[in-house]
Amino acid sequence: MNLVFPNRSRSFEAIKNRVRFWGYDSAIEITFFVEGDALMKINPEAGSDERQLLDVFDNALEEIRGVANKVYQHGRERAYVYVLAAKDF
Repeated sequence: MNLVFPNRSRSFEAIKNRVRFWGYDSAIEITFFVEGDALMKINPEAGSDERQLLDVFDNALEEIRGVANKVYQHGRERAYVYVLAAKDF
């Protein structure tokens, strides 16, 4: 089953320099993190502060959701938390 992403909610986790967002597999909430390095790979000209990384995330939302769905579908074990790294993009 493909994930659904019913809202654009996201938050920045400064300590680990990543953006958190959520998808759903039926009624199960799946948490995703996109590492800052992955966002910098999407847009190498962006800065690395919170505002700039959130802007990259917002502008590449469909691509990020596509990668999240792909990583989720190819996971050997169904987990509730996934980290999207630069290698995934």
